Amino acid sequence: MIFRSSSLRHWTLATVGTAAILSGSATPPAAARDADDFPTDTPIKHVVVIFQENITFDHYFGTYPKAANPSGEPRFTAQDNTPAINGLTGGLLTDNPNQFNPFRLDRSEAFTCDQDHGYSDEQKAVDGGLLDKFVQAVGRKGLGCRPDGSTVMGYYDGNTITALWNYAQRFAMSDNSFDTTFGPSTPGAINLISGQTHGATAVKGGVALTASSSAVFVDPGTGTVFGDADAFLDDCGVDKGGTVPSATTILMSGKNVGDLLNSKGITWGWFQGGFAPTQPATLNADGSINTPAVCASAHAGHPGVPNPTAADGNTTIPPTDIHTSVTDYSSHHEPFMYYASTRNPHHLRPSSTAMIGKTDQANHQYDTADFFRALKAGNLPAVSYLKAPAFQDGHPGNSDPLSEQTFLVQVINALQLSPEWRETAVVISYDDSDGWYDHVNGPILSPSATPLDFLAGAGNCGTPQPGAFAARCGYGPRLPLVVISPWAKVNFVDHTTTDQSSSLRFIEDNWDLGLIDGPTAPPPGQASFDRIAGTLNNMFDFDDHPELRPLILDPTTGAVRDRD
Repeated sequence: MIFRSSSLRHWTLATVGTAAILSGSATPPAAARDADDFPTDTPIKHVVVIFQENITFDHYFGTYPKAANPSGEPRFTAQDNTPAINGLTGGLLTDNPNQFNPFRLDRSEAFTCDQDHGYSDEQKAVDGGLLDKFVQAVGRKGLGCRPDGSTVMGYYDGNTITALWNYAQRFAMSDNSFDTTFGPSTPGAINLISGQTHGATAVKGGVALTASSSAVFVDPGTGTVFGDADAFLDDCGVDKGGTVPSATTILMSGKNVGDLLNSKGITWGWFQGGFAPTQPATLNADGSINTPAVCASAHAGHPGVPNPTAADGNTTIPPTDIHTSVTDYSSHHEPFMYYASTRNPHHLRPSSTAMIGKTDQANHQYDTADFFRALKAGNLPAVSYLKAPAFQDGHPGNSDPLSEQTFLVQVINALQLSPEWRETAVVISYDDSDGWYDHVNGPILSPSATPLDFLAGAGNCGTPQPGAFAARCGYGPRLPLVVISPWAKVNFVDHTTTDQSSSLRFIEDNWDLGLIDGPTAPPPGQASFDRIAGTLNNMFDFDDHPELRPLILDPTTGAVRDRD
């Protein structure tokens, strides 16, 4: 039913004209039209993907829908007909195979330290499917974490993750969605928009590096991203637009969803907190860079969150103040900046509100403030990706669940009160696990056997097909996934196997974009994950009338503010 309303591996960067490198794609896309102008396969005319940081399903939903409800905290009481999830029950809570049992982190413990979430160490924690090495492999100590390394086993409930639990009650959630591959933020972000972490070049001082010298590849010639590194020629990244020769950065080849949307002239944008420069770039007469743009906007971290105490033996006395300045923008969280066709290296601003989502000097890369500008002006793009400023992105250390909740609720409240809400779907997903314990091991649909792989012993993450791209072992850890829409099934838990590229596949199918690799499948083990991604369609009910009543929550407590 239709609803209407080049590989760069052998490239030496120094031989390419500076102005051409800085300008991004030289081929103009088709003229973008209004989001509602395009026929879609569903009633959805606007997809908003909110891409947050570093959480496993058990860490946020392990005891859903049962909350402890201690005095003085937001109370959560589930509806009687709430479906069961694959969560933390029975022996998993009292006789866990890890060194420590899972335990509840209180709302007063919203701040924790960051856990280890490297490609190799996450596999070691799984320990061949036994899932019993989380403390040894990925547990960390430090401010906000216990000195015995047990914090990696901690989980929150509906007294802290109140908004997300309330959204799950009204809309749809999944208990079987996974990180596309093992590893940290950058692979997750790239998988979100392309399903393909292969085809990367590491760049240092304007020269393409071999894999063995870059620390972001597996081994010479593989060209697969498995770790975090900033984007090449990002003024606000580590190489400051190419002016820091000692910096190592990443440039991706191949296509991403932005290329597919541009080819159809469909409006879209990536909106990230802190993307707007506090000091614009200056260019020379020939278009080369004189001084890079500066993205220095920042916020005091963890507003309203108490400092850790020594009550659990997890800090020294007095505790270090956590409310320090956090820079909003992070380059390695911005996936479109890795591709020459979709980057905005100088962080140029859109030429007008009316051009947000269309192709101009901003090249579809924006600040989160631009999302709200476009929404208020009735100019919401067909496809929007939102990345919160770092203090609200949920990443342990620089953010926390309560700060994250404020961002999520502000965005979703605004969308529900907009004229576009009837035709909108919001997908809340995450870039990686941060190493937090989860008791479910995903299916390995992309085996790999390199020195980086440890899923079932050294060098082992299954047996790959000959010619398969290395270091894409996945699926990785289980992550939260929530769909919020008038068309979402109500109080529904989906058990379909999905991954980060499932939202990519939904967008491709909804607007008939085709697949990242085109109509012909590459050899086994070389395709984008979009080709095998599980569908999100089971989380929607497109045959029934939409549920248009807004669910307005309090941004601070996550509690229901108004049901009418």
